[in-house]
Amino acid sequence: MIGHLLNRSLQVWRPTTTPDGAGGQVTTLVQLPDPVAAKVDQPTDTERMVAAQARSDHDHSIYLLPTADVRRGDELRGDGQTFRVLAVVTPSAPRYRKAECQLTQTEGEPDG
Repeated sequence: MIGHLLNRSLQVWRPTTTPDGAGGQVTTLVQLPDPVAAKVDQPTDTERMVAAQARSDHDHSIYLLPTADVRRGDELRGDGQTFRVLAVVTPSAPRYRKAECQLTQTEGEPDG
């Protein structure tokens, strides 16, 4: 298990679709009640190359407990940062889950 390495708490926001009352639908992000323990890393050069080949904007790897309820399309938020989950991978021996994410920056925010 990697629990001792997970040094951040991130809130999970999940897209939820509801009727708009006029025959259509509205999608909003809803905060899930429980945060997840996480470790946020920059991807390796190899991971960046694979992401580029797949035309993905993967710029951070976020490691989670194997039971963490994190899905593609979710947002992970904490410490003033927002990460959009592009994919979630579980290795064959489920010791952890890895979310491949893109850091979302607001306009005028410095790189980092």
